[in-house]
Amino acid sequence: MRYERCRTLFGEDFAKIQRAKILLLGVGGVGSFALDCLYRSGVRDITIVDFDSYDITNQNRQIGSEHLGQKKVEVLERLYPGIKKIEAKIDNEWVENFDFSPYDLVLDAIDDTKAKVALAKKCAPKLISATGSAKKCDPTQIRADSIWKTYGDPFAKKLRSELKRSGFEGDFLAIFSPEPPKCKEKGSFVGVTGAFGLTLCAKTLEKIVNETRNSHSDTSVQRRESDTPDSRGSQKSPSK
Repeated sequence: MRYERCRTLFGEDFAKIQRAKILLLGVGGVGSFALDCLYRSGVRDITIVDFDSYDITNQNRQIGSEHLGQKKVEVLERLYPGIKKIEAKIDNEWVENFDFSPYDLVLDAIDDTKAKVALAKKCAPKLISATGSAKKCDPTQIRADSIWKTYGDPFAKKLRSELKRSGFEGDFLAIFSPEPPKCKEKGSFVGVTGAFGLTLCAKTLEKIVNETRNSHSDTSVQRRESDTPDSRGSQKSPSK
């Protein structure tokens, strides 16, 4: 059976993983590996959001990047049958207008700090966010902790500063690495960017299992009403 070894590992909790409804924002070097991990781990309801097309500079780290010039969401929809796609640029306006309430968890694999802040203000209780994965070589230094406890990463530092400036007082889980940057330009290594995505997936599964245990719920990972009151914006129907 396809998921036999996952069922063996997770036991009765595997059913919770299969029922989870996940929204994945960004499917580049981090997000594409998170998608692969979620899909292979049995999550049945995954919606991906991205606007970019593949170019040759993506080929050192992004799943699907052999399909140069094609939209990432369209390629990944073919590679992972059954997922849903939304082709959209994730910016402040999109975040404000999107309805996050149907989703159990929101995975942030984008690199726009302003949009990240908007996400935190809109759906922090269900948010897991990846910070800076570029310019690093050592995947063993990847950590997961409160955004306020991140350290050693310039991107995470900038995000914390922007969150404070915006008046955000909540919290969410962040994936980060304190490894000092190894270069000044846009260097990247799939061993780290991919590991960020795998960590994002692992923490998602952990949250699914733990929060359903805590809530004793058979139908939802997390009360979807935990969105902030303004999270009831309009949403385009994702294509299937």
